[in-house]
Amino acid sequence: MLTLFDHGLSPFAQKVKMALLEKAITFECVVPDLAAPDARFLAASPLKEVPALIDGDVALFQSAIIVEYLEDKWPANPILASDPVDRARSRTVQAMCDTQFEAVVFSMTEFMAFKRAEGEVAQAMLAQARKDVAHLLQWLSAQLGPRPYFNGQNFGLGDMAALPYLATASLYKLGPASDSLLGQWFERCRQRPSFQRCQADAKAELAGFKESVARVQSGQWPRQYRDHRLDWFIRSGGTEIVTAGLKAGTIRLSCLPQIHTQG
Repeated sequence: MLTLFDHGLSPFAQKVKMALLEKAITFECVVPDLAAPDARFLAASPLKEVPALIDGDVALFQSAIIVEYLEDKWPANPILASDPVDRARSRTVQAMCDTQFEAVVFSMTEFMAFKRAEGEVAQAMLAQARKDVAHLLQWLSAQLGPRPYFNGQNFGLGDMAALPYLATASLYKLGPASDSLLGQWFERCRQRPSFQRCQADAKAELAGFKESVARVQSGQWPRQYRDHRLDWFIRSGGTEIVTAGLKAGTIRLSCLPQIHTQG
């Protein structure tokens, strides 16, 4: 049986979980302690991130790589369209959501949940985040067009990649208008059992969210500012916030992968 190292609130893990469920692949979920990861998790995820997947002797990390592996090894119930243009569109949506959209959602959560900063600076950066979400929704609307799914005629990778971010945007009252094509897509997709499972797991994680906030604020679980997250904070006026977090130990940057040799 496959093992998925998971966290219910991770949009990357949600995408992989939806892929596993849509393809009817049997798996078990393990939620690692990201503040004190054990050796088995670190061997599968050398960057100390979820998701990671173990399939026998194979260990994979990075959600985009994992879903491609699942598609290659289990071609039944495909999550990628047969048409090359539809496949390229889905991969483009995935790339944009996993970078630009994720960075904005992550940053909003930093202020709204983890109280990364308050006052005028926080309000200005949240205002910028709201503008960025609106812009990204317009971009996604253009990618969707009149199609029922980003994947084309069937639910697939592009939809799995976008759904977690649209769900969080809606939670923050920034979701698409219900009468828009994107809003209708969202309502259609959120009814899928695979996404409902992800939402249930996310809700379960929220039960202990206050403890997670305390661990972040105490420095036990520094939040990782990498790639587009760091880019968004810097260009949105948060350089001093990042510097203060690094000094206090509540923010960490990305790391080189740990090396595990097979004996």
